[in-house]
Amino acid sequence: MIQTSVSPTLDGLFRRILARQPDALALLDPLNKPRITGQAPKRLTFAQADRAISALAAHFIEAGLPVNSVIAIQLPNTVEFMLTVLAAHRAGLIVALLPQLWRQAELTVALNRTGARAVVTMSKVDGANHADLAMNAAAEAFSIRHVCGFGTDLPEGMASLDLALSSESTTSRAVTQDGRRAAIITFDVTADGFRAVPRTHLNLIAGGLAVFLESRVSQGATVMSAFTPSSFAGLTSSLLVWLLSGGTLALHHPFDGDVLEQQINEDCCDTLIAPAPMALRLAEIDLPSRLPTLRNVIGLWRTPEQVASSALWTAETVRLTDIYLFGEAGLFGACRAADGAAAPIMPGPHGAPRDIPGTSIAGETLLTPRGTLALKGPMVAVAAYAPPPPASDSLIATPHRDYVDTDYAARIDRSTGAICITAPPSGIVAVGGYRFLSHDLQEWAKRLGQGALLTALPDRLSGYRLAGRAKDNARGREALSELGLNPLMVEAFRDRANPV
Repeated sequence: MIQTSVSPTLDGLFRRILARQPDALALLDPLNKPRITGQAPKRLTFAQADRAISALAAHFIEAGLPVNSVIAIQLPNTVEFMLTVLAAHRAGLIVALLPQLWRQAELTVALNRTGARAVVTMSKVDGANHADLAMNAAAEAFSIRHVCGFGTDLPEGMASLDLALSSESTTSRAVTQDGRRAAIITFDVTADGFRAVPRTHLNLIAGGLAVFLESRVSQGATVMSAFTPSSFAGLTSSLLVWLLSGGTLALHHPFDGDVLEQQINEDCCDTLIAPAPMALRLAEIDLPSRLPTLRNVIGLWRTPEQVASSALWTAETVRLTDIYLFGEAGLFGACRAADGAAAPIMPGPHGAPRDIPGTSIAGETLLTPRGTLALKGPMVAVAAYAPPPPASDSLIATPHRDYVDTDYAARIDRSTGAICITAPPSGIVAVGGYRFLSHDLQEWAKRLGQGALLTALPDRLSGYRLAGRAKDNARGREALSELGLNPLMVEAFRDRANPV
């Protein structure tokens, strides 16, 4: 049921495009989806996507999920992810994004922390049985009332969303489209530990606009996203950029270079969203001949301290935009200069695009007295990172802050006045898109007995990589798997015959 819009929402943006071009291509699955999930790839128009969104929303409503309840999703980078997020919002729900590599231990913490009422998953992803993972985690979360999934061979008690899509139920309820309401919850790790970060629709749209405008994505663009969407940056750079451009979103489940190249060429993609180190590797090939339709690359840096020292972008016919990511705190972007070098980041307010005076403020960067970088602006969820309130009997007032300290060490370059990000947060290990407290790594290693070690080694591409040592590495892997730990930790204890 369409309600009067108080302020923009994700579903509202989708409906506007639907009204203009119902028969235009909207969502394209990865070509190798049969290998990833065992399902055939989908190619949906906006009208077909709308029917699927309504059918999924009807299922959530009929399952008894009340408005403003939390629904957690752990899905691969396929059309089901985007459809489920939009369907949950159409049903008035809040989406908690669960990273793909999370296993039972992390899932259980997230479900309990958010009070989630439902879980959505895929039966299998890259050979891992995610349906069983979801069922086991849900059994340890008192708030869960409904578990559902896509795919075949779902365990008993898990509702089939493929069946819901085929039934196309018309059940709906009145939901006011208000961008100020909570839309998603993502999860971050800071020096204070694990935390849930809720954001409104307006926060998401602000983040999407920062990426969309800085990278100059054209209206009606065909966008290829090869970045996992289970984070604030992942969702805004894919779903939001697609909704703001009104074009087509093609998805690639990371990572198969040959399949990615084939997808870009077959779907005539003009924009690629990918991890920045992978994007820079593309400049080493002959882009004009290998990927003739590509005009725009958006490179996301999970290690923003490495941008300044990164290689020059040498593909003259393709524009590269660096997107600096700071966990779940926020992001900002800067288009590369004509010489291929990373653009200087000046302190203070910045618009999008940066090089056009008078544009709306996308955010602000500043240095704290601690010598760290802080972010403020419409996308930043300040309340989620606020210090805990003082004890009730304390007379010390909590200082008001309108920014989030990212804990990334930074300084001002004396010659240029630009901000130089020099080091990641202390005590936090970032492996690709996953962050751990270094203390937690040591605690998990202790469970393997005397002499076990789990440590983080610097890595140019991903920030860190994990390495482990135990008296019996094979038994160590098995024990960590039984504890329900992330595969990144489990595979750290690979055989020593293989180089670490």
